[in-house]
Amino acid sequence: MSKFDIMETTVAKVQAAYLDGSLTCRELCEQYIARIKAYDHEGPAINSIICVNPRALEEADAFDAYVKEHHKLCGPLHGIPVMLKDNFNTTDMPTTAGSIALEGWVPEKDAFVTKKLREAGALILAKTNLHEFAIWGETISSVMGQSVNPYDPTRTPGGSSGGTGASIACNIGIIGLGTDTINSVRSPSSANSLVGIRPTIGLVSRAGIVPYSLTQDTAGPICRTVEDAVRCLDVIKGYDPDDAETAWSVGHEECYMDHLNPDGMKGRRIGVLESLFGKEEINESTNKVVREALKVFEANGATLVPVTDNIDQPWLTSEVSVHLDDFQHDLDGYLATLPADWPIHSMAEILEKGLFHPFSESNMRDAMTRKVGSPRYLEKMYNKIGVRTHVLKIMADLNLDAMVYPHQQQLVCKIGSNQQQRNGVLCSSTGFPSIAVPAGFAPDENAPIGVPVGMEIIGRPWSEAKLIEIAYAFEQHSHFRRPPVSAPDLNK
Repeated sequence: MSKFDIMETTVAKVQAAYLDGSLTCRELCEQYIARIKAYDHEGPAINSIICVNPRALEEADAFDAYVKEHHKLCGPLHGIPVMLKDNFNTTDMPTTAGSIALEGWVPEKDAFVTKKLREAGALILAKTNLHEFAIWGETISSVMGQSVNPYDPTRTPGGSSGGTGASIACNIGIIGLGTDTINSVRSPSSANSLVGIRPTIGLVSRAGIVPYSLTQDTAGPICRTVEDAVRCLDVIKGYDPDDAETAWSVGHEECYMDHLNPDGMKGRRIGVLESLFGKEEINESTNKVVREALKVFEANGATLVPVTDNIDQPWLTSEVSVHLDDFQHDLDGYLATLPADWPIHSMAEILEKGLFHPFSESNMRDAMTRKVGSPRYLEKMYNKIGVRTHVLKIMADLNLDAMVYPHQQQLVCKIGSNQQQRNGVLCSSTGFPSIAVPAGFAPDENAPIGVPVGMEIIGRPWSEAKLIEIAYAFEQHSHFRRPPVSAPDLNK
């Protein structure tokens, strides 16, 4: 057994160990598979994994043979175990989107993101649990049931990409992938002391991902460090003829790894969106953590600028976001591509046959009453234009480089209840980029080291490079990330 310490490890450390012979890809995967058994299936029973790649060790051996023969790596993610949300198409494992309606469905073509990961040398170690069809934030599905927050077993891991968040937090895998329609990359990042990047709509292809709302859907990395999230973003970005929205990215892409600047806060003007801090007693613990984290900006050369414009999160959710309005139309488009002998080809058939978790039913039936192109839909799309312009004007008037706010105004919800007061809808309803970073922990009786609290950094469209500089510098000068005590090192 290798003496390599996998706890909180990174892409750079693992690949250096591959090259100096102190670690093999097989050894790394065996340790992660052991952790899945010890902590996901047993012990705290996080329940974050839907399917482990049955060929993982065989693929690992191929990566090891390549290094032995060529004395180099085959790509930027050579031999890096990836935890992939189970709504990305994979040709070697089922893609269920967390629904028993798709249980056993193995696509004939990888999603664009899956393909890019494989081309970069990544090893898809497992598919992770999600809220069924990614339609809410508690990460409960008809395939796997409820995933658990490893920091507090009475709480959810956020969502909808909660399986990815919980597994990466537990040091199962190195890079995680999620999708984000309203909050779903940043919510599990916030709830699990992780970094999550929601890119500008169009920077990353959605082709081959089970859709929720193609107006708002995107994919993004969920990792323990900004650097690893950026490595992943560099791999998955780019134009894809199968997703017309990515044509907007041409000319905007950069090598984002070039922007890991430890002085990235210096001289920046950072707006603090005051309206996205809660004003009730239940918000006090989150507010305290984020207010304390904001001091890191000022201590490292940034200027904090209060933003007092009333950006109303509930109004954005009800009057701007079209997630439920798109849901039936876009999901039916995906289901229509299933083989003719597959038992379902529409949301209506899923409901008719009862192939859903009870927690999902109300959203699905609500979606069935809405229509793309209806007057109500067009009103929301018109509101989107207004909000985008309003946010850009705020940033222009105050000469801001970015704005910050708590991802969630209160702590991630208890199991059995609904997520409330999540602020991620500002980015998802505008299509603007955002990075969620750990801001600290709030004390709680069921959380040994506290409940993680995340902060979002939002910027103008295509400003990922600037946001990465700010987020990386913030991380390097704060180090708020801590692993959960529920999943300790198995080798000690």
